[in-house]
Amino acid sequence: MKTIAVLSVLSLTVGGTTAFAPSNSFQNVASSTFLRMSDEAIPVAEAEAEAAPAAAVAVAPSVFEAYAGNVDFRGKEFNFDPLKLSESYPPFQMWFRECELRHGRTAMLAVLGFIATDYFRIPGEIYSFDAIPRTIEAHDLLLKTGPMYQLALFIGLFDLLVTAPAVQAMGEGEREPGDFAWLWFAPKSEGGLEKKRNAELLNGRLAMIAVGGIATQSIINGHGFPYL
Repeated sequence: MKTIAVLSVLSLTVGGTTAFAPSNSFQNVASSTFLRMSDEAIPVAEAEAEAAPAAAVAVAPSVFEAYAGNVDFRGKEFNFDPLKLSESYPPFQMWFRECELRHGRTAMLAVLGFIATDYFRIPGEIYSFDAIPRTIEAHDLLLKTGPMYQLALFIGLFDLLVTAPAVQAMGEGEREPGDFAWLWFAPKSEGGLEKKRNAELLNGRLAMIAVGGIATQSIINGHGFPYL
């Protein structure tokens, strides 16, 4: 009887535990359901992963929204990038703006220099009107006498000591393109500073075109300012 009782208890225990265990048919259904859900989840996950970058790109500001200068001479919006350089090479956007500002500033000084040297010269016989009758001839004549090499040395030192560290700081996010912290005469308000930045870009772009026109006109007709 004891043996039968033990066997009965064991059978009940096993029966009770099997009541909480999944049957083979349930396991098959669960496995097939899990596989279907997994197969369906993979495309959904891939679609979400593909959609996430697209959404991020959609909300990212364009180069015209991130930088000042997308205005014309009337102050109207003018997003000019016909070669799509800012879209094709986004990592170089800051460098493009740095070059534009540096070239524009140099061109504005060059226009002023072209006009001023038709009327005034710095002391020294090699800079006189007798030695250099026309401003356009200064480059070639001063190459022969040496000052142009001195100028190249000064520019090279400036680029080595100032430009190179500035560009590195710009790449590390510590500096805005064209910002040398020379704000002695800058407007104090943010709106005034933004207006001044737009004016600098517009004047610099005009000066880059103007200096080419001045040099061309000077060579063609041989006249100084106003180059007619």
